[in-house]
Amino acid sequence: MRKIYYLKTCDTCKRILKSLPNLDSFTLQDIKEQPITVKQLEEMYQLSDSYEKLFSKRAKLYKEMGLKDEKLQEDDFKSYILEHYTFLSRPVIIAEDKIFIGNSKKVTEAAIEYLKNE
Repeated sequence: MRKIYYLKTCDTCKRILKSLPNLDSFTLQDIKEQPITVKQLEEMYQLSDSYEKLFSKRAKLYKEMGLKDEKLQEDDFKSYILEHYTFLSRPVIIAEDKIFIGNSKKVTEAAIEYLKNE
């Protein structure tokens, strides 16, 4: 599977997508227009081994809902991601059995390097 979960209104996502080699070989899913399903989230979990890794602690709602003051468990992270798209750390790039989560420079560079060499 070659898929990218992103927000088309996010400038960071757009910048990262432009930098990826072989972008035309991916299926793109704007998670605001087409919310992720339980099955899709579970596929991401299988590759990452953690819902927490998939969860964005930089989301406005995370602070607004007071979640940063709570001790969240894996099931909580899963529920919040399914409840609102903003809780998914973006973009999520899946290339076969590899997953790259988020927009840190380290993750972005690793994704670009991997895609160049496949």
